[in-house]
Amino acid sequence: MTELEHTGKAQHELDHTVQSTKTLLTASAFAVLLAAIIFVVAILPAEFGIDPTGLGSAMQLTQLAGQTPSAQAATATPALPYREDSVDITIPSGKGLEYKFYLGDGDVLGYDWSTNSGEVIYFDFHGEPQGDTIGYFESYAVSKANSVRGTFNAYFEGSHGWYWENKGETDIVVTLKTQGSYKIIGLK
Repeated sequence: MTELEHTGKAQHELDHTVQSTKTLLTASAFAVLLAAIIFVVAILPAEFGIDPTGLGSAMQLTQLAGQTPSAQAATATPALPYREDSVDITIPSGKGLEYKFYLGDGDVLGYDWSTNSGEVIYFDFHGEPQGDTIGYFESYAVSKANSVRGTFNAYFEGSHGWYWENKGETDIVVTLKTQGSYKIIGLK
C-alpha cells in the first residue's frame, strides 16, 4: 500500500499555508516603498540625469544619463529635410569609387541602384561615424550585384554610402536613386 493510499489523501490535495490579508498588504506596501526608493536613487539619475538625493552622483550614475534632456535639446542636430535624388556614377574600368551621404542618428535613406549595362559589380555599403579619427567603418552589406534596393535606418551620425569596384575592362555606369532625410556628400 502506498503512503497516499494509507493516509487517504488524494494526489491533488496540497498542504500549504495561505498568507493573511494583513501580511500581503504589508509586503505590497514594502515593495512599493522599495521601488520608489530605487526610482529616486538610481533610475532618475541614470536615465534622466535628475539627482534629487545626491546619491546618484556619489555612485556615478548620472554619468550614464549623458546630458540632461534640456542640454540634448539645445545641442540636437536639426532634422534634415526629406528629399529625392537620382545620379549616374561612372565607375572607371579597373578602379573603385565611393559615393556618400551624411545621415544623423535615426535618419532614413531609401535607395535603389542598378548598373546600366546589367553587369555585376562589387560593392560595400558602409558607414563611418562623425568625428572618427581612427578610420573605423562598419559594413552593412558586401557583395556583388547588378542592382540593389532597400531602406537604411542610420543608427549613428556620420557618412554612409557605397564603394563600388569595377574589375571589368569597360566603364560601368551606376544609376542611384535615393529618398529620405540626408545630405549628399557625393564622390569621395
